[in-house]
Order: sequence, then C-alpha cells, then structure tokens
Amino acid sequence: MHPLVRLAREAVEEYVRHGRVVSPPQELTPEMRQRAGVFVSIKKQGQLRGCIGTIAPTTGSVAEEVIKNAIAAATEDPRFYPVRPEELDELIYSVDVLSEPERVSGPEDLDPKKYGVIVVKGYRKGLLLPDLEGVDTVQEQLRIAKLKAGIGEDEDCEIYRFTVKRYS
Repeated sequence: MHPLVRLAREAVEEYVRHGRVVSPPQELTPEMRQRAGVFVSIKKQGQLRGCIGTIAPTTGSVAEEVIKNAIAAATEDPRFYPVRPEELDELIYSVDVLSEPERVSGPEDLDPKKYGVIVVKGYRKGLLLPDLEGVDTVQEQLRIAKLKAGIGEDEDCEIYRFTVKRYS
C-alpha cells in the first residue's frame, strides 16, 4: 500500500474509532513534503462512500492535506452518512494529488481520461476528477462539473484543467 493511501486509512480509522486526528509521519516521503491540492476517495464494495478534497493546498504539506481530507471524506461528505467503525475493514482508499490548474480556452482542450476539470462562474465552482468510471466524454465531464457547481448546462463559465497523480 502506498504511504499516502496508508496515511489516509490510518487517519480515518483513528478518527472514527477514537475521535483523534493523527499527526503526519516523522519521516515524510518526497510527495508528502510537497504542497498541493489533494482529494481522498473512499469506496465500499465498489461504490463511492465519500470523496472530499481541496483544489489548492490549505495546509503546510500533502501529508497534512491527506489527513484533513481523509477524515472529511469519511465524516463530512454531504452525500453520505458518516463512516461507522464496523465499516472500516471494508473501505478502499485512493488519494489524488492535483497539479496546478490551468485555464483552457474551451472543451477542445479537455480529455476526461487525462485531465480533471474545474468550472467557475462567479462564486460557484465545481470540480470533477479525471478518469472516472462512466465519464467518457468531455460533454459528460463538463455537465457533471457544472451540476456540482450549480451552473446551468447552457451557461458560459471559465474552464480549468489539471492532472492528478493517483495513488491506490
């Protein structure tokens, strides 16, 4: 298991079982020392169980970002009830470390397998990670991201793309 995934699992298990937030490891791997946006996804029996992340870094390191977002994915994702201790053994984790988003001129610059997408209109913002099961076209990727942001399908918006390093 990759160290970032192990850290996500440890953070969730310690928080759900004991209400404590773990500290980053004493010895940080090179990717743990970086600063970047991070998404933590949790699945149970192949189905999404929680996913929370940050577009840009909000803490001092990827390690701290993983801990914070793993706990939030398990306990604060509004689409799901909080993870219970009896579920912990069934959970599968993945960690996506985001590149710096870059603005694109339009859909022709996107590829849902390679790039994640961020749509922005005023204060409304929606993000969709790349290479998601069932999201095979740019149109579908933009439709879902706009829906998450509360932006109408026909409304113009700024579009950004990013890549991820996915650890599972």
